[in-house]
Amino acid sequence: MSLDNKNLPLHVAITMDGNGRWAQQRKLPRTAGHDQGLHTVKRIVKLASDLGIKYLTLYVFSTENWKRTEKEVGFLMNLIHIHLCGELDFYKQNGIKINHIGDIESLPDSIKKDITEAIEDTKDFSGMTLNLAINYGGRDELLRGIKKIINNKINENEITEQLISSFLDMPQSPDVDLLIRTGGEKRLSNFLLWHIPYAEQIYTDTLWPDYTDEEFLKNIEDFSHRNRRFGAEKTENVKKE
Repeated sequence: MSLDNKNLPLHVAITMDGNGRWAQQRKLPRTAGHDQGLHTVKRIVKLASDLGIKYLTLYVFSTENWKRTEKEVGFLMNLIHIHLCGELDFYKQNGIKINHIGDIESLPDSIKKDITEAIEDTKDFSGMTLNLAINYGGRDELLRGIKKIINNKINENEITEQLISSFLDMPQSPDVDLLIRTGGEKRLSNFLLWHIPYAEQIYTDTLWPDYTDEEFLKNIEDFSHRNRRFGAEKTENVKKE
C-alpha cells in the first residue's frame, strides 16, 4: 500500500451503513448489528487519529431515524449514552476533541447531558476533532442556520458563504475532503449537504460492522492519488487547506 502521508484528507466523513443488514444476515436482532458497529467506530476513530487526520465526522443518528421502531431507537440512544459516558479515557489518551452536530434540543434530556459533558470534558484536547452527527439532517442544519441568521437581523449585503458556515453546526471544521459510505447504497441520505461541495466520494459494499482498518487505509490511499481540481484546469493534485 502506497499511502501518501503528505496528501491525507484534512476532513473525513463516514456514513456508517449496514448494521441492521449485518445482523439480519446472521439471524440476529438488528440491535446486535448496532452493538457490533460500535466496536468498528472505536477502531476507525483510533486509526484516523493515529494517521493524523484532523477532522472526522460520523453519521450516528439522522433526523429520519426516529421513524424506526421504538425498541431500535431506544437501543441506539442507549448505545450513544454508553459511548459518550464510557470513552473519556480513550479520548483523553488520544487527545480527541468531541463536537456535536445536529438538533440537540430535540434529543432526550439524558442524551443532551451526555453530549454537553463530553464536549466540555474534551474541549482542551488538541488532537483530532470528532464530530458526532446525532439527530442530524443536512436540510435541518440549513433550516436552523437560516433561522439564526434571521434572528440576528443580519443585513442581506453581509451574507456570504463564510457567514452562513459560521451559523451552521461545525464552523470550526473545514469542508469535507473525503466522504465514505459503507453498506452498498450510493446516496447522500441528507448528510452534510453544505459541507461536501468538492468532497471525493467512496462507496463500499462492506457492511459497517465488517469495515476493517485495511479497507479504511485503502480508501485513504485512493483519496491521496486522486486529482482534485476544485473547478480549475490544473492536472496536478491540489491540496485544499
